[in-house]
Amino acid sequence: MILEIHARLGNAAMYYAAILALWGLWRIFRKQEVDRSYWGALIIAEVMLLLQGGLGIYLYFFRGLRLARQVHVLYGALSALVIPTALAYTRGRQKRAEMIVYGVSILVLVVLTIRALGTAGMLLVFE
Repeated sequence: MILEIHARLGNAAMYYAAILALWGLWRIFRKQEVDRSYWGALIIAEVMLLLQGGLGIYLYFFRGLRLARQVHVLYGALSALVIPTALAYTRGRQKRAEMIVYGVSILVLVVLTIRALGTAGMLLVFE
């Protein structure tokens, strides 16, 4: 049950990050700055990733679930650090240059979530 939730939440995080990346790139193309809507979406993404990580920690330490490819844990940990790292780099500024940082960072997040799901064998496409 928990493993299924972990897998589905990982998939949701991947699709959500992809939508967020497209939105960010659209905002860059239109020469817009970071606004409240985008900040809110970034917060939702981070909460989703932290919840995903919490479930992963539970499965690893309390259920004894071990993967054949432990690099999955690395991809998961890096995924949770992408948004806070971008925030630290931009120091919370909201200009157009910072929108570029967020747009590219979220693209990296998409790749990391795809790799995390792929290394765990949990990549579900429109299921």
